[in-house]
Amino acid sequence: MHWAGNLRSELSLRNLQLATTSGSLHELTTGEVPSIIFGRSDDGRHGNFHPMSYRNIRANPAWVRRLAKVHTSSRKAKPRAGWRWMELDCSNSSDALLMNIFCYRRAVTNNTLSAMIGIAPGWIPEFGFRPGIPLRNGKTDRTEIDMKLGDLLVEAKLTEGDFQAAPLRLLERYRDFAEVFHAADLTRSAEALASYQLIRGVLAAYSTGGSYCVFCDARRPDMIEKWHSVMRAVKSYTLRCRLHVLTWQELTTSLPKSLRGFLKTKYGITS
Repeated sequence: MHWAGNLRSELSLRNLQLATTSGSLHELTTGEVPSIIFGRSDDGRHGNFHPMSYRNIRANPAWVRRLAKVHTSSRKAKPRAGWRWMELDCSNSSDALLMNIFCYRRAVTNNTLSAMIGIAPGWIPEFGFRPGIPLRNGKTDRTEIDMKLGDLLVEAKLTEGDFQAAPLRLLERYRDFAEVFHAADLTRSAEALASYQLIRGVLAAYSTGGSYCVFCDARRPDMIEKWHSVMRAVKSYTLRCRLHVLTWQELTTSLPKSLRGFLKTKYGITS
């Protein structure tokens, strides 16, 4: 967990300095390492987003709806009047980082970026996609995937501690679980299996026939190893070839200069 803690501390310091020097509307959460919560300023800017990305988000009704996810600390906090904290207002939000990159243009037209993530250029990102993972009872799991681009499904991570855990009986509800995984090879903790989110993502890729990629930070080798441990438990080599990991640092190499500068200042992400 020290990897996550170190990154949270770094982002807290970076974003507090950024908010102070830029005069961005912001507040701090409580706790030993507070997160910075940004708000929309009177000039229409939002400190948690690159100006170009934020303008494009505001122009797309589907993307705007993503901004309405309420922050888990909103009820406990006492923000200034008329301001309810949202998840994507938080400086640690991996969803906000994802949208900063993929909403910079209204569609993914960057050929280098498209080639890196394995899609054809021209797709419009869909955030909060529900693939409808089949269950054994004929119903579907409506859990969200962070982003869909063509047939690519993306899970975005930044400072999260892990990929959640779940008891085996919960995973056995999925129609394709036994067909896709060697359950004995998955990491166990007490009575639970680790990396529940990743297992669901693999099952979503299997059922849709698409690919699944985890975006995480190079400063989080623990996250990368957890993803590798799940991939090793996949039975089909064909399916394994549709499972990938990319770091934010790798993605940065293909981005415009202005966006690269923003990511370097705000997140410490450089190529």
